[in-house]
Amino acid sequence: METSTFSKFSAEFLGTLVLVLMGCGSAVIAGANGTTGVGLLGISFAFGLSVVAMAYAIGHISGCHINPAISIGMVVAGRMKASDAAYYIVAQILGAIAGAGLLYLIVSNHPGFEMKPWALGSNGWGTGYLGQYNSTAAFVAEAAFTFIFLLVIFGATSTKNINGGFAGLAIGLSLVLIHIVGIQVTGVSVNPARSIGPAVLAGGEALKQVWMFIFAPIVGAVLSALVWKAVLEKN
Repeated sequence: METSTFSKFSAEFLGTLVLVLMGCGSAVIAGANGTTGVGLLGISFAFGLSVVAMAYAIGHISGCHINPAISIGMVVAGRMKASDAAYYIVAQILGAIAGAGLLYLIVSNHPGFEMKPWALGSNGWGTGYLGQYNSTAAFVAEAAFTFIFLLVIFGATSTKNINGGFAGLAIGLSLVLIHIVGIQVTGVSVNPARSIGPAVLAGGEALKQVWMFIFAPIVGAVLSALVWKAVLEKN
């Protein structure tokens, strides 16, 4: 029996909500500094484990894209209809905003809470943001990391892959790797919805810079899909 559109929409909404709440929450609540913080490695694993968990929870329902760049890449690679991708993307963005909203509801009730620039785990670049890399570095990193991320997804979910049962684990661990390398550059997006959610609530610089984290991941995803389709999986 084919899964209903509503079920797929709901799965993508909830999956993206969990990714933002747990991934960004690890950065905001658990923290990157201090003796009690989980550090950048912990934050990296929080994002990756969120994907692993959701892959096995909703993968059989919607494929667990929870990322507009993945949905767009699937369309370019011929694995998905554009009409289906459209409602996936709507669900993902709404889920990300809801996840950021839940995170705000939690952290805003802490006595020391302050809505600083790039709050709620927002992505960014430039003076005042983590490693203070410029916009060129931010674009190259986001496009390249998304390119790599999509290659892993295409390969792990290919019908030719005899280890397809481990796809969720491979995809999640690749996201951990990307975060380990890229957090200091942009906080790592590779996912427009993950960036839009926190930026909408944080406003300020996060919202001004969110265009980068929509544009660069889509460029990386499209290039990855083209390379996969035309070169790597070409008969």
